[in-house]
Amino acid sequence: MSIPTMRPIRETLPMDEALALVMDAARPTVRTERITLREATGRVLSASAVAAIDVPPFDRAAMDGYAVIAEDTFGAGRYDPRVLRCVEKVYTGEVPTRALSAGECIEIATGAPMPTGADAVVMVEETEKVDDRDVRIFTPVYPRQHVGRRAADIVAGQPLLTAGQELNASRIGALAAVGAFDVNVYAKPRVAVLSTGNEIVEPGNVLGPGQIYDINQFTITSIVSTHGGVAVPHPAAPDTLPALVDAIRRAADADIVVFSGGSSVGERDLILDALQQIGEVIFHGIAVKPGKPTVFGRVDKTPVFGMPGYPTSCLSNAYMLLVPMLRRVARLPDYVPRTVTAPLARRVVSTTGRHQFYTVRLVDGAAVPAFKASGDITSMSLADGYIEIPAQTDIVEAGEIVQVQLF
Repeated sequence: MSIPTMRPIRETLPMDEALALVMDAARPTVRTERITLREATGRVLSASAVAAIDVPPFDRAAMDGYAVIAEDTFGAGRYDPRVLRCVEKVYTGEVPTRALSAGECIEIATGAPMPTGADAVVMVEETEKVDDRDVRIFTPVYPRQHVGRRAADIVAGQPLLTAGQELNASRIGALAAVGAFDVNVYAKPRVAVLSTGNEIVEPGNVLGPGQIYDINQFTITSIVSTHGGVAVPHPAAPDTLPALVDAIRRAADADIVVFSGGSSVGERDLILDALQQIGEVIFHGIAVKPGKPTVFGRVDKTPVFGMPGYPTSCLSNAYMLLVPMLRRVARLPDYVPRTVTAPLARRVVSTTGRHQFYTVRLVDGAAVPAFKASGDITSMSLADGYIEIPAQTDIVEAGEIVQVQLF
């Protein structure tokens, strides 16, 4: 196969068109697994959950005080109390040993089962012990007052949660309330992550002449872990077509493949050629800054990203393209970043015709430009978020109110 030495990107897609193509290639995962509730935060239910029991499973006291027959308290007042005989104490985790008769009460703790015959609870603050047995009641209560009804929250047999819901703390709590220990969820998408380039060295090793540490594998792995996937690291691939073809084939059993480096126009930027050889290229080049030389394609049914090698370009495109696709594959809700508005601290000159993602820091309520260069990871690590500058805008003046999307 003949490979040109330089292939300038002559046509680029607008970012919204590129994202639409990426999302069209997203296929929600169908693999499922059963995990414990302790592992379930952020996972997505693959089957509806039905309550197996009532919650609460019995009538229970909603206050510390005395379980009574409400009628026995009618007419009670501060200066004309009703006196009832206390025949038992019941704490949580215990069961009353006897039914309540007229003129009697049972001391009861919040959450303890109501005795048979009792239909209300008088709060302890409205009572006074006369001696070891008798209790003065200073206020009347009506039937069911301060009593939590059986099945007041959940009725056995009712649908509790539906397939497709993301599990958060309250939904996990509902499952725990009905005694579930484990739950059926969709498996996390597997994302193969690898860098390309003869100069790439994994952190922890000693750099040789002309070498640099691999940043992108770690930033992409962090993105994947945050947004519902499992990153599967692969060794860095050398800048040769056979090596890249072999690397893609080995990675393509994942749900998504993300390369970084090799997507630009240089003699050794060969991701485009490797994809064309064993799959299809959907687009090459986006009208965006940073991140123009991005490749997206497919090998069989597996989506493949060829991200730019520059760390800022790679990471910003991961936020814009990989995150939406990954969340759809994982069946998670669309990601909505937190945003704040702030005046721009100083003028920013953009590149006309390219949608720009420009990093900023928030300092004393103002958005201070933080972008340095596409190759500088501190353009993002020292930033709080970014502003978007539309393709048709070439200047954003100091003082203009901008919307900052926070990392």
